[in-house]
Amino acid sequence: MRLLLDAEQRAFAGSLDAMLTVADTPTVIRDWSRGEHARGRALWSRIADAGVFALAVPEAYQGLGPRPVELAVAFVELGRHAVPGPLVETVAAAALLAGIPEPGPAKRLLPALGAGEALATLTHAGHALDGDVADVRLTVSGADGPTWPTTPKAGTPGADRPMPELRLAPAPATGTPRPSLDPARRLCPLPPGGELLAAGPQIVAPAADALAYARLTTAAQALGVGEALLDRTVTHVGQRTQFGAPIGSFQAVKHRLADAKIALEFARPLVFGAALTMAPADIAAAKVTACEAAYATARTALQLHGAIGYTAEYDLSLWLTKARALRTAWGSPDVCRAEVLSGADRRW
Repeated sequence: MRLLLDAEQRAFAGSLDAMLTVADTPTVIRDWSRGEHARGRALWSRIADAGVFALAVPEAYQGLGPRPVELAVAFVELGRHAVPGPLVETVAAAALLAGIPEPGPAKRLLPALGAGEALATLTHAGHALDGDVADVRLTVSGADGPTWPTTPKAGTPGADRPMPELRLAPAPATGTPRPSLDPARRLCPLPPGGELLAAGPQIVAPAADALAYARLTTAAQALGVGEALLDRTVTHVGQRTQFGAPIGSFQAVKHRLADAKIALEFARPLVFGAALTMAPADIAAAKVTACEAAYATARTALQLHGAIGYTAEYDLSLWLTKARALRTAWGSPDVCRAEVLSGADRRW
């Protein structure tokens, strides 16, 4: 298995990094948190022009994908720059729409998602991230717990529950969305009902694919967030002095940074290995490892920045809150660990 990026993939990552470096994403995030989406939509269009969302859309629907490795490459950079918006949800929605047997909804919705002309959100819990700004709002009902729909056999517990449904939800009522932990992502209650796109066992496999892509891109995003936090902290400890010396020269500080670096480097091959196999257990392992590494790095960054790290005005806070939010998005650490163990059982 090849876990090293080739020259084309590295160039793709470099081009995204260069574009996002000059985009002033902290300002975009703060605008987004206030419901001012103009800068965010403009940045979304530039990301789409780079081909990011087309990587999740099959060629039959005017896309370039599905190409999970390149998606992971892109989402590391999106996380590194803390780009706001329903990035993961758009990719997951594309995977779900592409997999349902009835091609009508995919033909109608996927070209716009791949081109960046539409944003999508996807939920099964009633509240959608960025549901107020999303153009495509998909809801999956009949889900059981934090995973996605299953079809139990007759006579087993849960066999009498409603069959899963995929709907295109109507626009939310006018009102202020609820803030989330991450200021770049706002929760919006979606009204019930909407256009029925598919129902029954036919959406079980596509929903599983959507979950896989959501967890993979979340893991990649978390890896980028962790790397950005580490880079910012290394710069900070090289500039801040105590007792006449940079605090980065202190052994205790070096050890904390080394631990963070090792955790992130250990997560990286898991993320790209999971993108190659797309096995549920591999993806779950990548997600829990990358998200825990990013969260641990966030705690280190906060400690080494001191009191300034707590302030909302300081840009570091935008990455700190994103690391915490990603940790439980699309499956908590416990849920992902259970998936890993379940996959390990199936291999033996």
